[in-house]
Amino acid sequence: MPVPTSSVSKLLEHGEGAAFKWLIESVKDYAIFLIAPDGLICSWNPGAERIKGYAADEVIGRHFSIFYTREALSRGWPAHEIEVAGEQGRFEDEGWRVRKDGSHFWANVIITAVRDPAGELLGFSKVTRDLTERRAHELALQASERSLRLLVEGVQDYAIFQLDPEGIITSWNQGAERIKGYSAAEAIGQHFSIFYPEAARASLWPEEELRWASVRGRFEDEGWRLRKDGRRIWANVVITAIRDEQGELLGYSKVTRDLSERKRQESQLREREESLRQLVDGAHELALFLVDSGGMIRTWSAGGERLLGYPAAEMVGRPVSCLTDAALASIASLQEGGAVGPEGRAIWEGWLQRANGSRFWAQIATTSARRADGTVRGFVHIVQDMAERRRAESLEAESRRLTEFIAMLSHELRNPLAPLSNALSILKVDPLTDRGRWAADMATRQVQHVTRLIEDLLDVSRVTSGTIRLESGPIDLNEIVGRAVESMQSTLDAHDHVLSLNLPDGPMPGSGDATRLTQVVVNLLTNASKFTPNGGRIEVTLQASHGLGLLTVSDNGMGMGAELLTQAFEPFVQGERQMARSEGGLGIGLTLVRSIAELHGGSVAATSAGPGLGTTVTVALPLERSAHVEEEPPATSPGALEPLRVLVVDDNEEAAEALVMLLRLEGHEVKVAHNGTEALAIARASLPQVMLLDLGLPDITGLELAPRLRAIEGLSDAVIIAVTGYGQRQDREASSAAGFDHHMVKPVDPALLVPKMHSRRTR
Repeated sequence: MPVPTSSVSKLLEHGEGAAFKWLIESVKDYAIFLIAPDGLICSWNPGAERIKGYAADEVIGRHFSIFYTREALSRGWPAHEIEVAGEQGRFEDEGWRVRKDGSHFWANVIITAVRDPAGELLGFSKVTRDLTERRAHELALQASERSLRLLVEGVQDYAIFQLDPEGIITSWNQGAERIKGYSAAEAIGQHFSIFYPEAARASLWPEEELRWASVRGRFEDEGWRLRKDGRRIWANVVITAIRDEQGELLGYSKVTRDLSERKRQESQLREREESLRQLVDGAHELALFLVDSGGMIRTWSAGGERLLGYPAAEMVGRPVSCLTDAALASIASLQEGGAVGPEGRAIWEGWLQRANGSRFWAQIATTSARRADGTVRGFVHIVQDMAERRRAESLEAESRRLTEFIAMLSHELRNPLAPLSNALSILKVDPLTDRGRWAADMATRQVQHVTRLIEDLLDVSRVTSGTIRLESGPIDLNEIVGRAVESMQSTLDAHDHVLSLNLPDGPMPGSGDATRLTQVVVNLLTNASKFTPNGGRIEVTLQASHGLGLLTVSDNGMGMGAELLTQAFEPFVQGERQMARSEGGLGIGLTLVRSIAELHGGSVAATSAGPGLGTTVTVALPLERSAHVEEEPPATSPGALEPLRVLVVDDNEEAAEALVMLLRLEGHEVKVAHNGTEALAIARASLPQVMLLDLGLPDITGLELAPRLRAIEGLSDAVIIAVTGYGQRQDREASSAAGFDHHMVKPVDPALLVPKMHSRRTR
């Protein structure tokens, strides 16, 4: 619709005619046009055509609402704009507008009421600027700021907040709430010093941090901070000054990380390192040092200075070859082309030299130290003085060789003693002259003496190696002492010793190994007889006191000095022998007495008033009042037992024949074999009831022969007895495992052998 000419003329006249029109039409960056009071467009400048897209003849006379979006039209926004402009004289707005081609642009609009001098409304001037590009920048900035705000607010592991120039908190993210314990409402508006311990606040440290951040632009610190609940946290703090374009301070950003866990781990690491250092330095017996892959010493422990004599200051930085080239070789053994060997460990032993020139036998254990990626960082060396261990190993080897020698010696000595003992037993059966009986008795005593020496020698070997064992059971200590004294009576009579025996009337029950305790009494009597002159006095007393059985053996013989008393129970220690006495011994009797007594939970002591004044030895053994002492069946005369079919197997023909003759004299049917093959053949043919086997046979051992004999039909219940020179514990265990019923060492006492021959058949 065309605009009334009068309205346009009045508007133009108000704009001072041609000059106003020329000014408006020269503006290209602004859309400037006039609107009649009813909203119809009255004029159109080139800027309007460029921004809106309409030519003047397309738009003049049309209502200015054609530039508005549907949403703005639906709420009557164009009419609202000119209404406000008419009332207030001016209206400014920003919003989306529509071009001719339908595209939208962001416009800044200023509508100004135009009135004549009388105040009559002539219309409106409208100035529109296209701010689309600026709007896009603003929207991008808003989006960026929003993203940044969401990012900061969403961070959980960092407390990120802002301070004003005075240190007042102005923003607060979720991480700050999690780490500090304050909500945003509680923190914003407070001074940030609320997070500092009292000592830090008293020293004005929070203000000092802000000052340094203002001067330097940034300040970083680590220290203790406080949560709302009062708990302390170890925090890393970065404060950054925020300034505008002119450099004016606007405030500060503050980023706080809770490093309490790292602080705890670092503290634990320091404690472990300190403990390790103390451990390394406290290992006075070991030299520990680190060598790099090039063989240079990098660390040196206090033990290295003590053991080798070199201080750390002198050794760090030196090649390890200064100690020994062999030690350097131990490193090389771990490397091949720079790679560590599969075990990463090498041990070298040899002589090392100390700083003072002395040498010692050392062991160097070298272990590779790796980095996280597996490459070799260096080598840890541990040097140990092995001199004592080497000496102990040498002593142990010597002890082992001595034990083996003693075992072999006892075997070799027993073999010739066996036929001698059997021959003497045969002589006693045949009628003899008085001189012959004296000779047989004397020879028997000497054989028994040698046998006892062999047993003592083996026993002391067991004591020193800790292998002596007890076979405990109910005992009557009174009976044991009585029998032991009875067995020694002939020895005492031979030296005209006067024996005084003081035993209780009734039994003295206890628990122990009857054989070993008998050995104790025999050894004490033997010792007393040995060191008491002919015709001397020996007294044996047994009494109960406070739950102990006290056995005392006293003599009026050689006695002992103070020095000898302190060593009397050590092995191979003896007093001086009298020239007139041929009996000596090995000096191990009292050693065995002490060992056996202690194994029974008892003790032993020796006293003497001095040389020539006699000796008293007292053994204390625990008693068991409730123990039941079984009565042994009365001894049965060997001749009263029924004769048996016996097979004797021994490669020593003299020993075998003597034993065969002795058994035949007792009425037994005896056959003999000198090797295992012969024994198997005889056993199949004769089916013996008892087999006496030597262990050391020429073709197969007795241990191999025994199960083969028992496997023969009809011999499963036969009694198999080992008769051998081997009497060690392991020998007895081996014979038992091979199926032997008994194990007896040469020379065999017929009184002990015969009951064992009948034992299996009567079971």
